[in-house]
Amino acid sequence: MTTEGKVALTHGRAEIRAKLPTGTGLLPAIWMLGDNGVEWPGQGEIDICEVVGGEPRTVYGTAHGPTYFNENGIGDSATLPSDASSAFHTYAVDKQPRRITWSVDGRPYFTLTPAKLPSPDDWVFEQDMHLLLNVAVGGDWPGPPDASTPSPATMTVDYVRFYGEGTVA
Repeated sequence: MTTEGKVALTHGRAEIRAKLPTGTGLLPAIWMLGDNGVEWPGQGEIDICEVVGGEPRTVYGTAHGPTYFNENGIGDSATLPSDASSAFHTYAVDKQPRRITWSVDGRPYFTLTPAKLPSPDDWVFEQDMHLLLNVAVGGDWPGPPDASTPSPATMTVDYVRFYGEGTVA
């Protein structure tokens, strides 16, 4: 699912309450991409949350930009009290001028500012960014699915909320 061409957030809060599927080879993600027309990674990417299926209680929040992408993305992780698939959790980013803060269930766990980048000039987040929700299967990070992988794997979304400045088409 994507909000591209419908709604985007410039500054404010993106908040999603969801149950994310877990299991070998799964990589559910809730993320944002910049709307500046530049090719990835120059457009900027904010991974609000990713859960590697084999780590069902770990939530990763990461930013990607021109000189910090793929395994060099900048972020941190938080531990959930139970598997991401067993209960709803609220995943959020507060996107303010020159500051992004990640939280889960109301608990902040990482803040990014230009000073934490390889070069402060590589800050690409002062723009409209649209939201994407997906469940990837396989790949380098989660590895291949196996006989224990749930199929179908479902992301159950209670709500998606944007608060703040942005664009509505």
